[in-house]
Formats: sequence, structure tokens, C-alpha cells
Amino acid sequence: VVVGKMITASFPVFLAGALRFAVAALILLPWLYAREGRLVARITRKDWGILFLQAFCGVFLFSVFLLYGLRLTSAAEGGIITSTTPAALGVISAIWLKERADRRTWLGIAFTVCGIMLVNVFGASPHAARGSLPLAGNLLIFGAVIGEALFSIFGKMLSKGVSPLANATWMGVFGLLLFLPLGAREAAQFDFTAVTAAQWLAIIYLGVVVTVMAFWLWFVGLAKVQANTAAVFTGVIPLSALACSALLLHERLSWAHVAGCACVLGGIALIARPPRPQARPAVAPIAECAAE
Repeated sequence: VVVGKMITASFPVFLAGALRFAVAALILLPWLYAREGRLVARITRKDWGILFLQAFCGVFLFSVFLLYGLRLTSAAEGGIITSTTPAALGVISAIWLKERADRRTWLGIAFTVCGIMLVNVFGASPHAARGSLPLAGNLLIFGAVIGEALFSIFGKMLSKGVSPLANATWMGVFGLLLFLPLGAREAAQFDFTAVTAAQWLAIIYLGVVVTVMAFWLWFVGLAKVQANTAAVFTGVIPLSALACSALLLHERLSWAHVAGCACVLGGIALIARPPRPQARPAVAPIAECAAE
């Protein structure tokens, strides 16, 4: 989030996305071929469609909404809003996948909504830059949250034949293809000589760390733990975004940011906490006794 805020000050959005995923694709494609021997092993036609939708929602729309939103709001508020992904995922799963949500899940969703309201109503800084539109920026970033939630929904629909590395690789390739048309148009009018070494390093960081390593580690982790366990770790987003925005961007934090972050983390804890195991009855049922 913080590096994205830095990049929006120097690169157009679609050009930044195209460069980021070009870096990722150049690393992931040879890595996939070296590890699995071919690039499209065991990927069915249905999986190709799901991979494209996954990339369109969770890579393309997520990046566009996030980067445009960060032009209008602070990185601290952006980090808090993006941490509501588990709540959005819970609502969409209940509506689309007909997954039942218990009372604790809905309470967690209510906590995250309260956190967003605190940030949007009381978190706007009186010293905000002229032309900034925090509410519009936060709405765009919440659109990125919806895209990320759909990213996870489509990920549940992939067959087991798609390995974590293959999933990460084709997210990078589809991301490049989606950003390339408008990115090439912006590149034709962009002055690359004005880009500093630090700005190029930010693009490389997004490509190598945020895309290659983070995507691969996320997909490997999802194959080994439950989704609600993985959701707990998205709570790092608001904490790291608040800390990094204050340290690196010198953004001022208010009580509303801290309280909103606490509400969001409380909501995530409620949603992600595993249910208590039901105690087994001390006396066996009559039917079991009769059978014995």
C-alpha cells in the first residue's frame, strides 16, 4: 500500500501495472518451466476461464482501484480499508456460495463496518492536500477489496491440478496482458528520463516481492491451512500500513485511525477464530447402548 502510494506520484496507473507484471512474468515463467517442465500442465479449459476471472478481479481491478484510490486518500486509511477483505469475503460467500455465516461472523462484519465508518467520518485530516477526496478514494479502495474477495472466491473454484506456482505465474501473465494496452498508450506519452532510481526500485519491489514472492507464498499457504486461518494474517495490513505511512510518508495519524484499525482487527479475529469443539455427551445415546 505504501509503495503503491509512492508510485502513483511518479507513474501513470496502467503503465505502473504493466511494468510491475512484466517484471513478475519474466521471473515466474522461467521458474514454472524449470520446476514443472512445461507451462500449461494439467490446466483444463474451465481452469483457464477461472484463472482469467481471478486475474481480472483480484489483479487488474484490485490494482486499478487501489492505485487510483491512493491518489485521493492516505496510505494509512487505504491500509485500514483493504484489511476488511475477510468481512467482504464472508458476505460474498454467504450470498454467492450459499455458505452459512454464524452470529459471530456477522458480529465481526459489523465491527469492520464500524472501523470503516470511524476512518471515513472522523479520520480525514484537516491538513489534507488540496484536491484530495478521502471519501472517494476510500470508496475506490473498497472496490479493490471486493475484487480481492472475488479473487479468493474464484480461487476456491480451481481444480487441484493447478499448482500454487502455476497459479501465481498465470496471475502475473494475465495481469500483464490486461494492463498492457492502456499501459503502452501511457508509455508513449511518458518521460522515462525523469524517473529516479528510487522510483524504478519501487516498481521492481512491486514486481518481485509483492507479485512473485507474495503470490507464490499465499497460494502455497492456502494449500496447507484453512481459509479462515489465512484471513487472520491480513490483519497485518492495517498495522503495517499505519506504521509505514507514518515512518516513510510522514502521514499524521489520528485517534480515529487507531480506533478504526482496532475495530477492523477485532472483526477479523471474530471471523477467523475457529469454532469451539462440541463436547461429547458423557452418556452414550440410547440407540448406541442398544446396539452394543
